[in-house]
This record gives sequence, structure tokens and C-alpha cells, in this order.
Amino acid sequence: MSERSDGTPEHDPAPTYGDEDVLTPSGPEPAPKHQAVSRARRSPWNRRRDRLVAAAIAVVVAVTGLVVAVTSDSAATDRSTAPPPPALPKAPAAVPGSLTELWQARSGATPVPVGESNTVVTADGSAVDGRDPMTGRTRWHYTRTNLPLCTAATAWGRVNVMYSKSLGCSEVTQLDPATGRITAQRNGDAELGTRLVSDGTHVTTTGKKLLNTWRDDLVKDMEYGQVAAMQNHDKQPRVGCTYGTVAAAASKIGVIERCPGDPADRLTVYKAKAEHEDEPQTTYSVVVAGKRARLVALSGDFAAVALPDQKLLVIYGPDGAQRTAFPLDLPAGDLAQDPPGGLEQTTRTAGAVYWFTGSKTIALSRDDLTPRWSLDGTRGPGITYAGQLVMPINGGLAVLNEANGSTIRTVGVDRRGYPGPVRLTALGPVLLEQRGDVVAALH
Repeated sequence: MSERSDGTPEHDPAPTYGDEDVLTPSGPEPAPKHQAVSRARRSPWNRRRDRLVAAAIAVVVAVTGLVVAVTSDSAATDRSTAPPPPALPKAPAAVPGSLTELWQARSGATPVPVGESNTVVTADGSAVDGRDPMTGRTRWHYTRTNLPLCTAATAWGRVNVMYSKSLGCSEVTQLDPATGRITAQRNGDAELGTRLVSDGTHVTTTGKKLLNTWRDDLVKDMEYGQVAAMQNHDKQPRVGCTYGTVAAAASKIGVIERCPGDPADRLTVYKAKAEHEDEPQTTYSVVVAGKRARLVALSGDFAAVALPDQKLLVIYGPDGAQRTAFPLDLPAGDLAQDPPGGLEQTTRTAGAVYWFTGSKTIALSRDDLTPRWSLDGTRGPGITYAGQLVMPINGGLAVLNEANGSTIRTVGVDRRGYPGPVRLTALGPVLLEQRGDVVAALH
């Protein structure tokens, strides 16, 4: 701004860029005389009915989002974690002369007691609890409030729990037993009634028509049988078969198959991992000498199969050929039907495999599964506890000489009238007993 000679202010001319005046606003140009003036279009949402429809849609979206949030997996999960537990006292140098029950808890989803990382894990209903071995106090928990448990077992130093969802046991969660932290999860298609069998490297789900095998991060390495949405039937060795007992060892899976057209049951052994997960690589598959066969165990390249009608335990070699057979002197009821979940009650120690038939326990050589000795009147297979072989018997435990099965002494245990099979697990100084749907801790 400048001043004129008479003192009145004089406005500077507005700066221009080229021919455009950037400061002076340009007013609207007058419309041509003959140009029609268009009316503003009415919004299609101005009618009351349209506004009501929009409001209803918003309500539906909000309610749907709320339902999804409330029924989602995360909303239906109740969990807590804990710091790693303290070290346990050392196991005694020998089995104590008496054992006292420290505590017991319901655990209907664990066929065998789960003791790992100084923690006892119980699984019942929908809840999984990590407990102090000495007191039974819950340190951490994981609960799917809307799903029932199928089964739980330990492998790779972790606990794998399966929940029933839809028509099968399809939801799997892997937990660190020390802290309760989730280490892996997957959705699968295992059948109801499934059990988990481990060979140390893989875990396989049992079933009547489908077996799935996972590696330690729960990624599927193999599926065998009636695969969901099967595209090419020739990828599976046989279709239309049903399965009996299953065993695993040395990255191999063995299964008793009952297939149309076979004159008797079939023993098949295949690799836990192949190039394609839906194309099993079979080591061998042979028709055995009878029906109602039961695969007792695999060990290295050998398989032990019980033939109830022939009253034989047959040992098969690495090529599927029969190596030898041994007479089985068992009550008819022991092998009358397949065991629950398709798994025999077996345990392994450094030198033997122990098979509980229902009335006795038979010790098999871990090298070639040859029977070594047997003990009548047992309630389950044996384990190593405090450096000695212990086996459940009526009224307590038998401490045995592992070389020949002779009884060194017995230890009384009050099972409060429980009459059924007993499975054992040792965790430091604590001996765990699975009595049906209850786990008891002894010390």
C-alpha cells in the first residue's frame, strides 16, 4: 500500500502470475439468456421408507458383529499363564516302602497321566489345568468354554489337546506345560474318539477311516485313508477300508486294515512323511493269518500282531514277512474287541515294551518284540520309577526285576475301591496314577 501526494492511501495493484489474478476472486459468470437452469436432483435416500431400511441394515450389521465377537474362538477361550515352575525334589534312590496320596483331580481326557516340565496337566470337560505336582494347585489353565475335550497327550515336551467341533475332533492346541503358553494351533479333521500316538518325531491321530500325522509345529505331514474332498482316489493305497489298532515308531505308522475283498485283516506300515501329504509311501502291506487282528507295537523294523482266533503273537520283519510266532494264553475277553481309540495299552523303558492285555502284562524285547516274560493279575503296563520297574497290581504296586519279571517287593496303594485299569507316569519324586477319569498323585 502507498500514499498519494495528498496523503490518502493508494492501493497497490494486485500481483499477477501470467494472465491469472490470484488474489481477486472471480464472480460467477452470467448464464446465457437461453440456457436452461437445472434443478437439484432429489437424493434417493430422502424418503422415510429408505431411511428406515438404512437404519435396519445398520442394526443387522451391528448385531451380527456382536454375535461374531461373542461366539468367536477368542471370546470362548478362558486362559491364564504362569512363570516356569520351581525345580522338583529328586526322585528317591529306590521305590519307597510306602506311598501316600497327595491329591487327586478329574482328568477324563487323558488316557495316560500327563507329567512334563515339573507340571502335572489334567484335562476334563473343557478345561486343561497345569498343576503343582506336590499340591495339585492350579498354576495355569486353558478352557474352551463352548467345546468339549476329545483327548490330551504329551509329545515333544509339549501338551497337545484336541477339542470336539462340528462332527469331529477338529481343533488342536499345543501348550507349553511349564507356563501354559500356546505354542501352536491347527484345525484338522480327526474323528470322534481319536487318540494321539507318538513315535518321538511325529504325532498321529487314530480313527476308523482316517489317520492324520503332524510334525512338532502341528503342520500335517501325512494323511492316510478317506481324505476329505478327495480328488484323486489313486493317491491312497486303498479306499473303503476301516481301521483297527494303530502303532508308531521310528517315523513309521502301522495300522490294521479291514478292506473289502481281503480274506483276513491286513497289516500296513507306511512312512510318517512323504513327498506329498496325501500320497502315503508304504513300507509294506500284507494280509495276516486271521481276523480281529490287533497291532500291539512297532519297534524299529519289527511289528507285533496279536491274532485272537489263532491265539498267537506274530512278529513281522522289515519286509512284512512273518519272522516267528508265539502262543498267547489269554482269557477270551482280553482280545474280544479293539481297544478304545485303537491303541493298545503299552509302555516303553530302556530295554522293553510292556503290553497290558487286560488280565496280564507281557514284556517284549525292545529290539525285536520277542516275548521275554509275563505277569498275571496286573492292572496295567509298567514304567520306571525311582530307577526300578513298577507295575500296578491289585492293592498297590509290584516292584519287579526287569530282566526276568520276578517280584522284588510290593507297595500298598489305597485306590478307594477303584476296580479298573491303572496307567502310570513318573515325575521326579511323584508317581501319577490314571484311574479311569481321575488322576492321583502319590509320594
